Amino acid sequence: MLARIAWRNIWRNRVRSLILLSSITLGVWAGIFMLSFSWGMSIQYVNMAIKGQISHIQLHHPEFKAEKKIDFAIPQASVVVDRIIEMEGVQAASGRTITSGMISSPVAGAPASILGVNPEQELAVTMMNDNVVEGDYFPAGRKNQILISEKLANKLKVKLNHKIVLTLQDVDGNITAGAFRITGIYKTRNSTTDELNVFVKSSDLSPLLGLNEGELHEIAVLLKEHVELAPVYYQLKSDFPTLLVEDWRTLAPELRLVVDSFKQNMYIFMSIILLALTFGIINTMLMAVLERVHELGVLMAIGMNKLSVFLMIMLETVYLAVIGGICGLILSYFTIQLLGKTGIDLSAFSRGLESYGMNTLVYPALQNNQYLEIFIMIFVAALLSAIYPAYKALKLNPVQAIRKI
Repeated sequence: MLARIAWRNIWRNRVRSLILLSSITLGVWAGIFMLSFSWGMSIQYVNMAIKGQISHIQLHHPEFKAEKKIDFAIPQASVVVDRIIEMEGVQAASGRTITSGMISSPVAGAPASILGVNPEQELAVTMMNDNVVEGDYFPAGRKNQILISEKLANKLKVKLNHKIVLTLQDVDGNITAGAFRITGIYKTRNSTTDELNVFVKSSDLSPLLGLNEGELHEIAVLLKEHVELAPVYYQLKSDFPTLLVEDWRTLAPELRLVVDSFKQNMYIFMSIILLALTFGIINTMLMAVLERVHELGVLMAIGMNKLSVFLMIMLETVYLAVIGGICGLILSYFTIQLLGKTGIDLSAFSRGLESYGMNTLVYPALQNNQYLEIFIMIFVAALLSAIYPAYKALKLNPVQAIRKI
């Protein structure tokens, strides 16, 4: 009975109730949409980093990352790569030879991070050919090919089919150099790494470094699904105990921070939105209570106890907040589903986004459990906002209230 009375009381002033419901709906929708936009950008950033070069898991010689010495290579790495590719949950694996040196053209030079790759394996892990804007991705039958970025090509003032020289240090500490022909120019959305990374074949780089056949510095592993990360990670540690096995969270702590801090940021952001809505709800419900002082006094005089009055006002407030919140959640869900397929074009800010390695087309997204968490926050905010108006009704004196006009 009390719930029915509270429900009817809401619609006694339809305009005011609809305005309050609309404000709650729009407030919740705006908050959730901004969260989904932020989460979509974060997930794209992480996925681009994983599929761009980091991959889900990497294996190294235990001392390679600390010392960065090229003689700390993985022995018989090609055999290890073949074993990893056959593991359940693994989509692809690629071996890399890594060193640093100088890249020079007839008119300029620049420091470079030189990555020797197996073109077929690397293609399955990073899909590097999709980023090639000029030339080809390591055409077959040619030696000493190099793939450089568009930004680096402009810096060195070179074009497709020009020759450049790589100067580096071999395993014995001797300075060595090799001439390579530019067969492809690439461009990714991360302009910072573009300026540094150049790609050659491992078969061309290893002789310059003096590495033995089959030796590699890094093995990158791409998984079929993200949920396979833990089982594959522990299997690799078990199968290759002499190697350093790291997942993407360890390899890129900044990416881990992006994902792990989102939930905390979600609570803070939604709390601010709901706090602002709470004051609006309190103001509206307090106005409703003060308008009905005479009526509430009559109800108490004819036998309604103060607890029932308190619960009635609480129910009215909770009804409005929860209904508005549910409408906001539903509207947010369909908005995110629509824009999650079409995306939001931010090409006007492409230069700034590229410097952070981010895509100009953002797909908003939100996990289902996050909708539930937000609804719980809305319900708690509704309860808190109902307390003060209900308390004011509770403090009314029936005799004085009846005389109120």
